[in-house]
Amino acid sequence: MTHPFHPLHGREFDLIEMTWMAGTALVHYADDDGTLRTIRQAFTSAASVDPFVTVAAGRSAFRVADLLAVAALLDSLDGDGRAAREDDDGAESVKGILRDV
Repeated sequence: MTHPFHPLHGREFDLIEMTWMAGTALVHYADDDGTLRTIRQAFTSAASVDPFVTVAAGRSAFRVADLLAVAALLDSLDGDGRAAREDDDGAESVKGILRDV
C-alpha cells in the first residue's frame, strides 16, 4: 500500500487480480486472514506513474495546460466575477506575464 493515509501503508500483499469498475482501476488481494479485499489501484504500487510527476521530480506542481486554463479563467473574469471575454484561451495573458519575468 503506497497511499500515505491508508492504515496499511507500507504493507505488501500478493496481487490476485486487477479489474475495472465504473471507470476505476481496482486491485484485489488477500489480507493476512486470507480474506479477499479490494482497493483502488491508485493507492498501490500497481498504479502507473504519471510521466509528468516523474519528469518534474517535485520541481513543478502544475502542468502548462493547467496553468493556461487557470489563466484563461482568471482573464475571463471582470471585477464582478462575470465572464468578460469568451474568445481568449489565456495564452496571451501567460505570455505577457512571462515576458515581464
